[in-house]
Order: sequence, then C-alpha cells, then structure tokens
Amino acid sequence: MDAALSFDTVTKRYGSTVALDRVSFQVRPGSCHGLVGPNGAGKTTTFGLAAGFLRPGTGTIRVLGREPRDRGPRRPRLGVLPQDADLPAYLDVGTLLTSWARLSGEARPEAAARVALERVQLPDAWDASPRALSHGVAKRVALAQALLGEPALLLLDEPTSGLDPRAAAEVRSLLSGLRGQRTVIISSHNLAELERLCDAVTVLDHGKVVQDGTLAEVTRRAAEFSLQISRGDVPLPELRALPGVARVDLSPSGQLAVRLAPDAPPAEDVIAAVLEVLLARGVRITALIQGSSLEQRVLDVTSGP
Repeated sequence: MDAALSFDTVTKRYGSTVALDRVSFQVRPGSCHGLVGPNGAGKTTTFGLAAGFLRPGTGTIRVLGREPRDRGPRRPRLGVLPQDADLPAYLDVGTLLTSWARLSGEARPEAAARVALERVQLPDAWDASPRALSHGVAKRVALAQALLGEPALLLLDEPTSGLDPRAAAEVRSLLSGLRGQRTVIISSHNLAELERLCDAVTVLDHGKVVQDGTLAEVTRRAAEFSLQISRGDVPLPELRALPGVARVDLSPSGQLAVRLAPDAPPAEDVIAAVLEVLLARGVRITALIQGSSLEQRVLDVTSGP
C-alpha cells in the first residue's frame, strides 16, 4: 500500500539557512502520526511542504500519491490546521464555514458546515463573530474548517493548544475516532498527548530526522521497562543475573530501570521474572512502565534549539 505521505531526501533552504536536510520518512494510510522536535527543528517547514505551500529545494514529496502542489481534478484532499489560524473577522462563523465548504466542493455547503461545527462540539457558535471567540473556541472552529470536504489527510499543528481540559479531551476523542478512516499527522509539544493518540512518530532536530518508527519502536517498549518502588529492599545482584537482563539501575526516587539484552526472551517473560523476584522479597511496586516515555526519548535524541 502506498504511503499517505512520503518525503524522500527532501532539502529546503531559506537563503543560507538549511531548514530541512535530506529528510526522509513515510506515513502509513489510516494512521495517526506524530511530528515532534524542539522549536526550529523543521516541523513547520515540513507541514508547509506537505500542504503545498512551499516548494522543496531537492528531493521528492508525495501526498496521497500526488505532488502536493497538484491543483488538477485529482489533487490531494487535505485538511490543514495551522498553529495560529486567524479567522476573518468580517463574517460570522456560519458564513465562513459555509464559504469554505463551498470551496471544498461540498454538495450542500451549509449542511456540511453545520455538521463540522457539531463535530467539534460548537453548534451554538454558528452566528458568532470571530472577534468574540476565545482562543480555544477559535481553534476548534479552525479545526471544523479543516474537516470540511472529507479530507483523506489531516495536517494538524498543535490542535489542542490553548484549549481547556474538557475541550482538549473532546478534540482528542474526535481524533481517536478518525483512526483508520483518515490519515492524521499531528505536530505538537504535548508529547504525553501524542503518546495517547499516535501509532508512529518522526522526530526532527535541526532539520534532520533523528528518530522515526512506530511508537513502540521509538519508545523501546520491547527493549526496556521500569518499575516504581515504594517500599522494600531491591535485590539488584539477583535481578542482574536473570536471563535476558542486560542492565538494572535503581534511582534515589525508587525508579527501577531494566534494560533487556538483544537476545532476551520476550519482554513479557522478563517482566514476569523480575516481578516474581521482587514480590518474593516483599517489595511494593506502584507502577510498571514498558519502554521510555516519548518525552524522554525525544530529550535523549534531540539537542534543543
């Protein structure tokens, strides 16, 4: 199956500044894919290229099998949510969305606009002026606009930034419901949220791909795990002698980190053996985390701005 989005050795310069340096990655159709990295890593440029707003210097980009700047009848069906989308202030929300629905080719633009507002839990915003909207409500209206035209691919930049907890949860629920129906690419600094939503991630740093793969691969779920210890003496020598264990470390805060050897048995078997030893010694365990958090992995592989 062809990738929904593919970058093949793409380079983009702004004058003497290299924004992207031979970037290559693919996004599987129907997946939710995270694009992460520190400020200045190249995420905004990547989105601009994927949306067809920018031209690459070198390399090849394909969006749903087409060039992103293709404006013919078979042009890629994209929905785009910029991080700080400004809504025109001279029309009410309903008129704006109806106009956008018409431009998106909706057969019944007003009905499509109302459905889009319903999907982001804002049916009462139809007659509102954009000037009167809070940042969070304006962000959800912009998300409604991105959903118009039934796009096969959504590019969402910080979709829950500025939202209150309830609104953010509703947007996450909406995005989770799209899994398998649309391809969703999310750029966000909220890595815990991406860990809940995404199947795979691409990590950028200074214009280069420094990590790319499924969430399980990136967070090394098959290669390490940690336990939070609240009470008891941990028998470190005994744990280090278990089959498949390459390294065991205990932090002052009580986090027991276990790294598996390359030839280790399945991670579940090693976890069971470690738990058996600890429970037999009366050690109290309050949490089990398989792999590193996405936040920790991003910190490990990036150097910051």
